[in-house]
Amino acid sequence: MNKPTRCLILIVLLWAMYSTDSIAASDQLYQVGVARVDITPAHPVRLSGYAVRKTESEGVAQKLWTKALAIGSDREGPALLITVDNTGVPAHIRDEVVRRLQKRKIPPDRVAICSTHTHSAPYLAGYLPTLFGEPLPLPHQLRVATYTAELTDAIERVSLAALKNRKPGRVSWAQGKAGFAANRRPQGGPVDHDLPVLAVNDPRGKLRALFLNYACHCTTLGGNLNQVHGDWAGYAQEILERDHPEATVLVAIGCGADANPQPRGDLELARRHGNEIATNVAHLLANRLTLVRGKLECRAQQIELPFDTPPTRAEWETRAQQSDYVGYHARWNLAKLDRGEGLPTKLPYLIQTWNFGNDLAMVFLPGEVVVDYSLRLKREFDAARLWVNAYANDVPCYIPSERVLTEGGYEGGGAMTYYGWPTRLAPGLESLIIGTIRDLLPGNYLKAGI
Repeated sequence: MNKPTRCLILIVLLWAMYSTDSIAASDQLYQVGVARVDITPAHPVRLSGYAVRKTESEGVAQKLWTKALAIGSDREGPALLITVDNTGVPAHIRDEVVRRLQKRKIPPDRVAICSTHTHSAPYLAGYLPTLFGEPLPLPHQLRVATYTAELTDAIERVSLAALKNRKPGRVSWAQGKAGFAANRRPQGGPVDHDLPVLAVNDPRGKLRALFLNYACHCTTLGGNLNQVHGDWAGYAQEILERDHPEATVLVAIGCGADANPQPRGDLELARRHGNEIATNVAHLLANRLTLVRGKLECRAQQIELPFDTPPTRAEWETRAQQSDYVGYHARWNLAKLDRGEGLPTKLPYLIQTWNFGNDLAMVFLPGEVVVDYSLRLKREFDAARLWVNAYANDVPCYIPSERVLTEGGYEGGGAMTYYGWPTRLAPGLESLIIGTIRDLLPGNYLKAGI
């Protein structure tokens, strides 16, 4: 074989190898956009989460953000994963954002909005309506309404920015651990220390975004601090973005409604918890993450969770004589009855799932969901491919398991005093929720024999 022929064969072989690698590489790429918008209030405003705070905020200790990942091309139909540093984004805000995004041909089941549940963020109109045990003064109401409108616009703006910012990128994930979550119920109980992390890198390997989740209340800071702050989730973002200055870090909360950070108390402890998250994420990034390749499929179904038997009018009237939060809750519900409004008998509940082919499944559950849900889902589905988000798309109230409902207490029904609902949720809700998730997720995620 002469030299020109050998050269030609070598060129053909190299071209074939390069082409094969390029095709394989392109199969692993998504169109991914990343964006962030500052949602720190520019004016004093009532903060959410703690009923004891009766005055407007006294400055900003840390900025708040809404951030977004847009995943998918226009041909496939992009999906938006949005995080918000606040106590909870109520359904009416999500509905308005979805309405606006539908004009951009983004279907509702491809929009997921997750809150960090920090208790040091602005109170929102239409959320926790009986939290403070008294009506807000009119000037406070006006500033709450202003911030609520500003936040709605900001969520739309960050969504559009992420869509505009889409570029080829690789998506991978891994699951680590963090240990500061502790069950806070008097009876004790389980915790979920899993720390799932999703990473977005450009084709050259540069980190563009991280999305992570931990099942714990964002309440290291107590109600004595009347300043705007992101709590441990804010510090986790801040530290990771300092260490990866070209990346945007998004944080969501898992089923941590009955878990608090331990220890709790001050800014230094919040920083310590945030640093624990960041350190464990760094360990995951230093090792090999699992590449996500599958087509993103999004599904959602709204169900209704029945409420238990409500108090009688006579019982409401007796409670209304009390001068505490229970009394205000009773008077608030009596006022609805006096206006001829019926008290709700069912809670609308939107369950959403995303799955990247057979590689990774995400579940998005509204409300303050107790840990039993994530632990049960990880028993019944393949835990190595499952990620459960709570505080997603709405935070209407606590979502107890059958165990917690039977035990009672704050998470089992007592918190309805602050959420405004007439009574606790009825038994049977756990089966309704788990059954709907089974219907939505592809069967190959379910463990054999379940």
